[in-house]
Amino acid sequence: IQVQTEMYLEELKDFREERNNYCQTDLFIDRPPTPYFVPEKIGLDKETQIYDGELFDFDIEVLPVLEVLVGKVVEQALLEVQEEEELAALKEQQRIFEELRNADFEEQQRLEEQERRIKQEKMERLRQEISRQKRAKQLEKKISAIAYSKGYIGNLISGTFGDLISGKYFYDDKEKDIELNFWESLLNETSQNIKSNVLGRRLLD
Repeated sequence: IQVQTEMYLEELKDFREERNNYCQTDLFIDRPPTPYFVPEKIGLDKETQIYDGELFDFDIEVLPVLEVLVGKVVEQALLEVQEEEELAALKEQQRIFEELRNADFEEQQRLEEQERRIKQEKMERLRQEISRQKRAKQLEKKISAIAYSKGYIGNLISGTFGDLISGKYFYDDKEKDIELNFWESLLNETSQNIKSNVLGRRLLD
């Protein structure tokens, strides 16, 4: 069919005559079946006559075969029974072994837990003993410090108070007032009176 490839399309008015045709292949002819292979005959054919019972007596010949078969079956059955018994014995031994192993494992865990508790208790006792010794040392230090401070402060207080008292830093307000005001005026008046008496006696003499 003619196809336009130009940039601008044009209407085609001339058409070629067209028609549809069909074709079919020839049918296959059925192939005849392949004949069987027959080998080429070699030698001469011979025949002989055998009557019943001449070659094989089933009732007599089957006994050894049956004995062998029965013996093998019984032997295999016994082997299977023995194998089952051995498997049962092995399972029982395995169960006993697992029970013993679990018991040993539980005992080991119990011993480990007991050892851990003993160790923890020992460490706790050790910590308590160390703290007690520290408290005892602190208490001894406090007692010695208190005793030393009491002895030192006792002497210090007594000496200091003695020095302060001797230095007249501690005094009674009334006594101080008497000593400063009354006692001095009393001494002056008394000395004046004594002087007046002495002068009067001298004048009288």
